[in-house]
Amino acid sequence: MKLNKIFEESQIIKEIKFMRKLKEWIQNEEFFNKMKIGFSCQKDGFSSQTFHSKCDNKGKTLVIIQTTNKYIFGGFTEIGFISGSDSYIKDPNAFIFSLKNPKNNIPQKFEIQKGKEDYAIAYVSDDGPRFGEYQEQNQYFTDIWIYSDLKSGNTNFGATYSLPNGLKHGTNEAKSYLAGSYKDWKIEEMEIYFI
Repeated sequence: MKLNKIFEESQIIKEIKFMRKLKEWIQNEEFFNKMKIGFSCQKDGFSSQTFHSKCDNKGKTLVIIQTTNKYIFGGFTEIGFISGSDSYIKDPNAFIFSLKNPKNNIPQKFEIQKGKEDYAIAYVSDDGPRFGEYQEQNQYFTDIWIYSDLKSGNTNFGATYSLPNGLKHGTNEAKSYLAGSYKDWKIEEMEIYFI
């Protein structure tokens, strides 16, 4: 199937270079050729309840976020968001990515740090997608956290997933790398793909 056909309904992925990178990173022909948009904020509404009703227990899942300041980033999990008690989901093959970043317009993939595979995904029934999380001295650090209204979020990049060379977790540069700011950035659209 042609790449542009796969993303023909997308309001976010318009450039062929982004399509090629996602296919290269996911490396699963069946998923890539059969995936479809299962959830879109613009179409389905900005509601974590709707997100969970449409996206839980789907297995392999691709999340793509576009902010109002035109950053594009997201994550992929082979396990998906598993409903049940709020918990972490182990996925050694999960990754997050940056497709469009005005400071560095080179698509980049970030794999999970060794030893943090148990915290690849955080399932929280009241929130949107959450990638990576760890706790230190009663504080939680989450690489990508979409708030319950699905209209905003925060990124504490480097908590669980590897950072680009030269960045250090906890710095303003790392926190703002994916979305342009650390917290309360605004979501223009979020698309979630699965088979």
